[in-house]
Amino acid sequence: MCRRLLPVVVALAFSAVVAPPALAGGPAMAFGAAEDVVRAPDLVSAKSEMTLFRLAGFSSIRVTSQWLPGQVAPTEPELTVLRNVSAAAQLSGVKVYLSVYPPGSRSTPLTPGAREEFASYLTVLAHELPAIDDVIVGNEPNLNRFWLPQFNPDGSNAASPAYLALLARSYDALKAVDPRTRVWGGALAPRGIDRPGTGRDTHSPVAFLKEMGTAYRASGRTLPIMDGLAFHPYADSSGQSPGTPHPKSTTIGLADYNRLIQTLAGAFDGTPQAGSTLPILYDEFGVESQIPPGKAKLYTGAEPAATRPVDEITQAQFYGEALQLAFCQPNVVGILLFHSQDEPALGSWQSGVYYADGTPKTSLYAVRDALARARGGSIARCDGLALQVSSTRVRFPTQADLKRGSRSVQFRCSLDCAWELRAVSAAGGTVRTRVTGYGRPGTALVASLKGRKLGRGSIFLTLTTSHPVNPGVPQTRESPALALP
Repeated sequence: MCRRLLPVVVALAFSAVVAPPALAGGPAMAFGAAEDVVRAPDLVSAKSEMTLFRLAGFSSIRVTSQWLPGQVAPTEPELTVLRNVSAAAQLSGVKVYLSVYPPGSRSTPLTPGAREEFASYLTVLAHELPAIDDVIVGNEPNLNRFWLPQFNPDGSNAASPAYLALLARSYDALKAVDPRTRVWGGALAPRGIDRPGTGRDTHSPVAFLKEMGTAYRASGRTLPIMDGLAFHPYADSSGQSPGTPHPKSTTIGLADYNRLIQTLAGAFDGTPQAGSTLPILYDEFGVESQIPPGKAKLYTGAEPAATRPVDEITQAQFYGEALQLAFCQPNVVGILLFHSQDEPALGSWQSGVYYADGTPKTSLYAVRDALARARGGSIARCDGLALQVSSTRVRFPTQADLKRGSRSVQFRCSLDCAWELRAVSAAGGTVRTRVTGYGRPGTALVASLKGRKLGRGSIFLTLTTSHPVNPGVPQTRESPALALP
């Protein structure tokens, strides 16, 4: 939903590539933001912005590259910028999604020749940016802002079949360079009118996907067109909770996941293109916050009345709710906030956790904590989600440690964990004492039996870890037999 504009085709040499199976939400998802502020002409600047991005708790980023008619390759300055983004991301441990699209409806690639130019542009990007494995094709093609025509003269859907043709050609071009590249289609806006002649011709995601399926079936194509669906589940305004469903409309927000799955099933199930099992990436979700008087000089223009920005506490709350919803949705493999840093034009998006000058909003700290809880698996309890927690770098006390009075076990957990340390009699298996606690992933943890009565004879120490919110099978590690001094 960007309001800001940023400034050889190879033959197929691969067999059918089936879309990967849907993954079950949870802590393995991508958690990040759509943010072009990292697009910089030098690596130092790109790395500086990426570091700020990482400090907010984000570990995945979506950046854009805009294609124009006639281009068969990115310009050298554009490639330099994207190389800097890729290098800065690798240095910062950030995953990159690259979104490629025409900047507006005047540049819609409708002809076979334009589609070949677009595919050639993608091919060069794939060759020049080997570390970027995820490419999103197009941006909100169900809106007249980015794609025209939306309707044929007879009122039928023109945009879906035309976008399908572009997506199919893009898929083939990218897979020819590297079959491992994940091609994301759609990037759909959450609502549309589905009626021609209104002055703002748009399609709802329900109608758009349905007609894509019809066009795909009619094409006779035997290969998929995408490995996953990118989607923009914005609320009706920033003032609306992301948990608000839309049961009586064709709008699809975060709370309308089941309708999205049903729509994909109707469109593609039974064809070579995955439908109801298709992975879903929410690559844009934004909540705009009000700008305090002390920061007003950083911004220009006027806020649209329909935006309804919220205070920073509510922004953080809504972002937390969005993470909770996405976390429990089985096909969803990632959610990216839009943005990490505000745009300075009030007609654009002030949805970041940083102000336009890069200083933090009060919402940053709550959002960062929510991201940490999501990665640890504890942001929400999900039906059917059973997380296995591994204990790593476990160090039980040795016999020499016991003689010196040390009774501590050092370890780390792979996810948020509930742990229990027991002292068990080696002779009869009786539990002599126990201690419990909790830990965050990657944090050095210590479980100590100092001051506890252990009795006499030999004991085993057992460390059991499990997930505190979505528990799977507990894991237990056991020390060698230890003779008590």
